[in-house]
Amino acid sequence: MSGGAGHFQSSMPSFITGWENIMTTSANIWFITGSQHLYGEKVLQQVTANSQQLVAGLNDTASLPLPLEFKSIATTPEEIYSLCLAATADENCQGVVLWMHTFSPAKMWIKGLQALQKPWMHLHTQFNAELPWQSIDMDFMNLNQSAHGCREFGFIGTRMGERRFVTAGHWTDPAVHQDISDWMRAVIGWNEGRNLKVARFGDNMRQVAVTEGDKVAAQMQFGYEVHAYGVGKLVAYCDAVSDEDIARKIDEYGSDYEFAFSLDDSDKLTRLQNDARLEIAMERFLTDHNCKAFTNTFEDLTGLTNLPGLATQRLMAKGYGYGGEGDWKTSAMVRILKAMSVGLEGGTSFMEDYTYHFGEKAQVLGAHMLEVCPSITTQKPVLDIQRHTIGCKADIARLIFSAKAGPSRNLTKIDMGDRFRFVLNELDTVDPTDTLPHLPVAHALWEPQPDLRTSATAWILAGGAHHSAYTQSVTTEVLDIYADLVDVEMVTIDNSTNIRDLRRQLKN
Repeated sequence: MSGGAGHFQSSMPSFITGWENIMTTSANIWFITGSQHLYGEKVLQQVTANSQQLVAGLNDTASLPLPLEFKSIATTPEEIYSLCLAATADENCQGVVLWMHTFSPAKMWIKGLQALQKPWMHLHTQFNAELPWQSIDMDFMNLNQSAHGCREFGFIGTRMGERRFVTAGHWTDPAVHQDISDWMRAVIGWNEGRNLKVARFGDNMRQVAVTEGDKVAAQMQFGYEVHAYGVGKLVAYCDAVSDEDIARKIDEYGSDYEFAFSLDDSDKLTRLQNDARLEIAMERFLTDHNCKAFTNTFEDLTGLTNLPGLATQRLMAKGYGYGGEGDWKTSAMVRILKAMSVGLEGGTSFMEDYTYHFGEKAQVLGAHMLEVCPSITTQKPVLDIQRHTIGCKADIARLIFSAKAGPSRNLTKIDMGDRFRFVLNELDTVDPTDTLPHLPVAHALWEPQPDLRTSATAWILAGGAHHSAYTQSVTTEVLDIYADLVDVEMVTIDNSTNIRDLRRQLKN
């Protein structure tokens, strides 16, 4: 494929900009320290000073995706309740970190934790790293008894059945920093779900099972709204796009991609103009309706020139979620993963397991009819116009590239009828060993862990869909935390998976 060498230096946002819903400039995580009045005012002053130093240190050294803001120490049930209500009401507060510097009797926390409607994390740490062996006395012990206080606090979290994340270790430890960062990214996803609207242009592909689901249950559990819009409403936006708008968009394409054809070809130019019009119209529609994710289907295109190919790829690269054939669950998941990965290397895309290579090392070629996000490649994509032969037969513009090699994972969300389930497969994406001169779509080639035979069996037993959100940046650790935050079971397929244990897990 031409254009395969070099790096993709696009002028469009490479990945995730403008998180108007949650990633505001003032979004933060509250930090609250537990104590009590038993030790006197001088100790409480020291608890406050240590907490402020700890928060400043984490903000300076931990490379966190959201800033920590020290709010207060909490020493009475009334203070705790008031702080938890305030955190719940504050739109900028994305979640809360709780730390017990001293002993803080845990019954004081019951009413507050019952009122707290934000994700929270229990940081089990100690301000000092080493014991002052020659000077340690009971004053030091009373001030620095996180080992004591956090275990009391940990009990009440478990006794109340609270979903919370716990990390233990000194606050300067990079492993603790990573845990806090992972939790914050899961919190970003949790908040994104509660501020997300998905637009459906047309319905699900007819007779397909896995793209169906309970939208009311999804909104109750994940928070996002799914709205259907007639294709005619999008057509009206298409009709309002000017020739000047289209010309400017095509100039962008010339800067971002390598063209596989000449714009002197009037037929090719017309096809490219069609997708430029669709991109402009869809982005305006999504902006006007405050939607950050969308679906469409090739079975419902009345009034449109073609199924959006290039347009969909570019919108995904700007941060929009997408699911093909009306798959609103995957569309929402793609957007949520893109939110989680802000600031990280690597992309996230709508994906489908398309065909297998049973060679020396069995592999999966992932692709879709048109819609794979260029955030997953470092190549400069080739922009070509090829025949689309499924459902609607038309010449459609699309970007062609291979996903970059490296660790990645597929995550699918399925509706089990009485609950939702995540199925995740760890992947090793590889470079194709040969050219693919006749493959007219973007693609990713991967070796699923632990191997194709085991992973495919496990995926099918777990009910995994043929659509997934493919991500190079959001780790399994983050997704584990996210699954717990939204109270969804997750089946993880990785190098430790064996089918016998998996069958037991699914039964239980």
